Amino acid sequence: MNRSLIWLGAALFLWGVGEGMFLLFQPVYLQQMGASPLEIGVILGAFGAAMTLTHIPAGHLSDRIGRRPLLILAWLVGVAATLIMALAFNLTILAIGLLLYGCTAFVASPLDSYTTAARGSWSVGRAITFVSTAFNAGAVMGPILGGTVADHYGFRTVFFIASGIFVVSAVTVSFVSAQPRDHRDPENPPAGLLRNGRLIGFLAVYFLVAFAVYVPQPLSPNYLKNQQGLSLSSIGELISLAYLGTTVLNLVLGRMEARLGFLLGQVGVAVFTLLLWRGLSFEWFALGYFLLGGYRTLRVLGVAQVRAFVHKSQMGLAYGIAEMLAAITTLLAPPLAGYLYSLDPRLMYPVGLGLICLGAVITLIFVPRSKVMQPERLELAADL
Repeated sequence: MNRSLIWLGAALFLWGVGEGMFLLFQPVYLQQMGASPLEIGVILGAFGAAMTLTHIPAGHLSDRIGRRPLLILAWLVGVAATLIMALAFNLTILAIGLLLYGCTAFVASPLDSYTTAARGSWSVGRAITFVSTAFNAGAVMGPILGGTVADHYGFRTVFFIASGIFVVSAVTVSFVSAQPRDHRDPENPPAGLLRNGRLIGFLAVYFLVAFAVYVPQPLSPNYLKNQQGLSLSSIGELISLAYLGTTVLNLVLGRMEARLGFLLGQVGVAVFTLLLWRGLSFEWFALGYFLLGGYRTLRVLGVAQVRAFVHKSQMGLAYGIAEMLAAITTLLAPPLAGYLYSLDPRLMYPVGLGLICLGAVITLIFVPRSKVMQPERLELAADL
C-alpha cells in the first residue's frame, strides 16, 4: 500500500472521531439554541449550500495546482470552524461556524482524486472505500463520546475537544506526499464533460438517489429525542452504529459489482426508514441506524463509478461535479424534512420511503450492470 494512503487513513480516522462527536447532533443543539424545526431545516439547508458551492472549484483546482495543498487547507478550515462553534454564544454565530465547516466539504474531490492516483494495483472502488472506512471507523467512537460529553458538560465542551482532535489530524495529513499533476494531450484533448452523455446520464440517477435517501435523515435525532424520549447518550450510540454500519458495508459492498452495491446501499436506507417509522424500541432503532451505513457506502460507490467515464486529467473536476450533486441534496432535503416534521414528526418516513423505492427502480432501469475494471482497463475506458 502507498505510504501516503496510510497517513491519509490515519488523518481521516482522527477526523472521523472529531466530526462524529458533533455533526449529527447539530439539529439537537440548534434546537437548544432556540431554532424552530423549520429554522433547523433552513440552517441545515444552508449548510448543504456551503458544501455544494465548493466542490467544482476545488475539483478544478486539484486538476490544476495539485491535490495536497487543498487537503491541508480543508483541514485548517475545519479547525477554525469548530473553534467558532465552540465559542458561539448565540444561534447566529453557531450557524456561521456550521456554514464554515460545511465549506470543508470541498476536500471531497481532491481527496477522491488523490486516493485514485495513489491506489496502486487496487481498483478505484476499493481505494475510495478504504479511506472512507478509515474515516467511519473513527466516527464510530465519536458520537458515543460526543453524546456522553454533551449530557454531562454541554455541547460547548464537545466542540473544544473536537477542535483539539482536528489539530492532531491536520498535523497527520501534512505527511502525505505531493503528486504530479495529470496532463492531457493538447493534440487530442478529451471531450468536455458536458458533452459526455454516459457521464451525464449516470449523474442524473446519482442525484435522484442521493436526494431520496437523505430525506428521512436530518431530523431523525430530533424525532428520537422529542417523540421517542431518547437521551443524547442513547442517540449518540445510534449514530455510532450508523458509522459502524458504514465501516462494515464499505468492506462488503465495496468489493461487489458496482450497481449491485449501489442498490444494496439504497435497500439499507429503506430499512432504516421503515424501522424509524414503525419501530417502538431502541433495539429496532439500533438495527435501523446500522443499516443507515448504506447511505455513505452508496455515495462512495456512486463517486467511484464516475472515474470510468472520464479522462484522468478530468478526474478532479468530474469528482467535484458528482460531489456537488450529492451536496445539493443536503441543501434541498432538510427544508422538506423540516416542513414534513412540522406537519407530523412521522411524515418524513413514509414520504422518504416512497422516494427511496422510486430511486431503486430508476437505478435498475437506467444504470447498466458493470464488471469491476482492472486499473489498466479503467484508464483505457476513460480515454475512449
